[in-house]
Amino acid sequence: MANRRLAPASEQPESFAFSPENAEWAKTQIAKYPEGRQASAVISLLWRAQEQNGGWLPRAAIEAVAAELGMPNIRVLEVATFYTMFALEPVGRFWIQVCGTVPCDSCGARGLKEMLQARLGPPGHVSADGTFSWLEVECLGACCNAPMVQINQDYYEDLTPESLGQLMDDLAAGRPVKVGSQTGRVSSEPQGAVNTLTDPTLFDGSRVGAWRKRFEEAGKVETPAAQTGEAASGTQQAAENPKPARPDAGRPIERPASDAPAQRAANGETPVKAEDRADAAERGRSTAKHGSARPGDADVLDSPAKRVAEGEPAAGDQGHQDVPARDAVPQQPEASGASAGEVAAEAEEARIAGALAALPKDASPEQKADAVGKRPPGLDAARAGKPDDLTRITGVGPGNSQRLNGLGIYHFDQIAAWSRDEITWVGTYLAFPGRIDRENWVGQAKALSAPAQ
Repeated sequence: MANRRLAPASEQPESFAFSPENAEWAKTQIAKYPEGRQASAVISLLWRAQEQNGGWLPRAAIEAVAAELGMPNIRVLEVATFYTMFALEPVGRFWIQVCGTVPCDSCGARGLKEMLQARLGPPGHVSADGTFSWLEVECLGACCNAPMVQINQDYYEDLTPESLGQLMDDLAAGRPVKVGSQTGRVSSEPQGAVNTLTDPTLFDGSRVGAWRKRFEEAGKVETPAAQTGEAASGTQQAAENPKPARPDAGRPIERPASDAPAQRAANGETPVKAEDRADAAERGRSTAKHGSARPGDADVLDSPAKRVAEGEPAAGDQGHQDVPARDAVPQQPEASGASAGEVAAEAEEARIAGALAALPKDASPEQKADAVGKRPPGLDAARAGKPDDLTRITGVGPGNSQRLNGLGIYHFDQIAAWSRDEITWVGTYLAFPGRIDRENWVGQAKALSAPAQ
């Protein structure tokens, strides 16, 4: 699967607005939901915005949808980056989505991907003439007719590398193409001859009659079961073919076959011996035959009511711990298993949250950052006019790269030199305190800024 990131800044349009027709359509979609639930229309609006923008979603369109629905930008961005139906980079006139999950992979999807790689280049790359681009996606729901692809809004199934290549040629030339199975399969019928449920014995009752006949032949021998019912049958079979009893509760004590209750009942004796019944009735002892009281056996009358009556604490009071006050900070476990970066990030988040609580709600990002840290020194411009590609740092996307450039941060060595206060300032300014530690921006920047060996 391809990384779900927005297109580079150089490809992003400056603004986006719905056309008058689409704006009116968006209002009808939003009106389908009750007041306060307008966010439910987010997928519909994103899809229409993608169609209007030539098949892909720029940042400006995502922000326009967020403004239309009154949602934070990040919430709409989460939806757009989650679903592969939304293209975050420019796509070709025909956008080929190849299903790569198990059924399609088992039926030849790898061959389709290899063909597309050879013909068009890597996923996400648009062909030179702007006609095609492709992407591997998760299940597209035509598993019976695998392998398959989705091109724009249509499905094409039962493909081979050759048939997909011919299909692309026809699309590029403007020739009519067949949607659905490319082998003539109807719906999701079995491959080849249709031979499911064609045996007439499945419907004429002869198969059921054959089984009944076998049962009748097996029951011709006269048995007590035919005379006295199922219970008597079970007892008689146990008496004629006794089996060793299983050990009681895992203890290595076995009864001989003649000691089984069914055997005794068949011989006219009581199923349970009097001594066994007495053993089972004893208190505080194992019920296993010949077994003495085991260490730790509890008195059967050792109930909560009995303990309360004797002045002892009930079971619910044993091991009672004092509940800390509601405003007390809970004691942290000695070893949480978290990494050093996660521990540092959690500590920084807690400290920053306490410091920001005293600020007004409308404080600017700079005011919030100044309250907890120190702004790192920046440059007026990149050295020699060539800024480093900060997106090489895991966690720094195109948007964060632009914001860092706005702070005068253009090079890896600047990030590598950040102090603790400067890390805190930048993390608060970018509205994700602790993330720099979790993703180890400083360590990554040091490695990227180190001279090549």
